[in-house]
Amino acid sequence: MTTDAIDRTHALELASLLCSRLCHDLLSPVGALSNGLELLAEEKDPAMRERCFELLEQSARTSADKLKYYRLAFGAAGGFGEMIPVAEPQALIEALVAGKDRVTLTWSLASDTLPKIAVKTLLNLALIAIEALVRGGTIAIAAEMRGTSAEIVVRAAGPRIAFDPVIGQALEGRQAVGDLSSRTAPAAMLAVMAASVGGALQYALSEDALVMGAVLPQGKTAA
Repeated sequence: MTTDAIDRTHALELASLLCSRLCHDLLSPVGALSNGLELLAEEKDPAMRERCFELLEQSARTSADKLKYYRLAFGAAGGFGEMIPVAEPQALIEALVAGKDRVTLTWSLASDTLPKIAVKTLLNLALIAIEALVRGGTIAIAAEMRGTSAEIVVRAAGPRIAFDPVIGQALEGRQAVGDLSSRTAPAAMLAVMAASVGGALQYALSEDALVMGAVLPQGKTAA
């Protein structure tokens, strides 16, 4: 098999794993919609029907928020140019944590726009940070254009950090594609994108904090 064929096979495997991740994360809210509709069809009590409508609205909103997030985090982000207003990823990340009372977001966004690859990186690092705070905590997100490079730092701090070092290996491009799973595929995607523009990702993990950073030069075509 040629090198190009191997690269295409790896790209297909990575795309398949990202699709699996998307489907896994959407299964719960979409399943809740289905269950809510079944309950609504059988329920006669007005108060209970009102509660069913509230749950359906919540599940629909969660599904829509996740689809919007994944469209920009994983997809081609059609409709956007190469520079994207930072308000877009900020709104998507805030929607993801809207139902998590124990997670607090702080922002330090020094630029009004960021390159598309930087926005995709920001979204994915934020999701990793959210999932790491199993007992709640604070996520600090900073991003800016420094010269011709986008620089991103995401710090998750809390009483317990749930972060598998395998995800860190994928972030730094040290995990073989054949060893990836739907859980580590987003991190591997970031590593591929960063490498395609001559950039780099890194992370540092301690007992109560996870810090992830990215430096992404402009002017090259991202994968």
